[in-house]
Amino acid sequence: MLVLEEIKRPISAEMEMFEEKFRASMKSAVPLLDRIMHYIVKRKGKQMRPMFVFFSAGMCGGITESTYHGASLIELLHTATLVHDDVVDDSTLRRGFFSVNALWKNKIAVLVGDYLLSRGLLLSVENNEFTLLRIVSHAVRQMSEGELLQIEKARRFDISEQIYFDIIRQKTASLIASCCSCGAASAGAHSDVVEQMRICGEYIGIAFQIKDDLFDFDAAAKTGKPSGIDIRENKLTLPLITALANATYSQKKSIVNLIKNHHKDSKAVSEVIRFVLQSPGIEYARQKMNEYHHKALDILNRYNDSAYKNGLMQLMKFTIERTK
Repeated sequence: MLVLEEIKRPISAEMEMFEEKFRASMKSAVPLLDRIMHYIVKRKGKQMRPMFVFFSAGMCGGITESTYHGASLIELLHTATLVHDDVVDDSTLRRGFFSVNALWKNKIAVLVGDYLLSRGLLLSVENNEFTLLRIVSHAVRQMSEGELLQIEKARRFDISEQIYFDIIRQKTASLIASCCSCGAASAGAHSDVVEQMRICGEYIGIAFQIKDDLFDFDAAAKTGKPSGIDIRENKLTLPLITALANATYSQKKSIVNLIKNHHKDSKAVSEVIRFVLQSPGIEYARQKMNEYHHKALDILNRYNDSAYKNGLMQLMKFTIERTK
């Protein structure tokens, strides 16, 4: 099993400097806001997205000051979306800790998200990083559209495999795509290379989200979230969509009824999980995840070998082999 700290080694000095710059970018003169920013920074995640930025920059020309701006911009906007998501989902936990809205209520959480967005915008404008701002703003728009598309389709239970891929391409893959394209752009790469890296990041992001969807059906996975959470939230993911596509009419009708009308009932959720586990859904989802992983690898194989390219490949592998 790959370890993230080992993967990070070629860019460890850059990541340390990034953390300092990122903390500085979140500071505020308002005591309450500064306290919340400190809470967020102390409970940061794996920081895979900044790693994608630095590895992509290193591989496409070299890490520059602009690369730090790109990594900070993405992390600021990503953190803002997480804070807002917790309000939308009425979630009280984030990475095993209390969410901002759980500790300081929804109104403050929404304003904190707005503050983080403004910090990202100012960081870009003050450093004339308009190319990076365009890349990341496009991703944030796609993330919002993907979330709304999912809500609309979940109400009608008419998510096909094609629509599922449209949703995760916008909701999840667009941000990782922006990490890779920002990295390339910050290194001064040609626009064709920036677009190539965007596509590579999109493939990685799709594989990443399918892996997340598989956790929902794996009770042994150390995800920090209860098994079947997507079902409880009326989210139709690839394993379930595939299982329903291969079911008889009566099976499909029964399972849809459980998801639609009994998704808060643990027994009903367990029945849906059993249905998926007994179907081709899990194996098919794994197959699609590996397919997108190989598509991303095909793009990276066009580049010269380097510690950065190797690090990016290892980070991609980590996304589909992780246990949480």
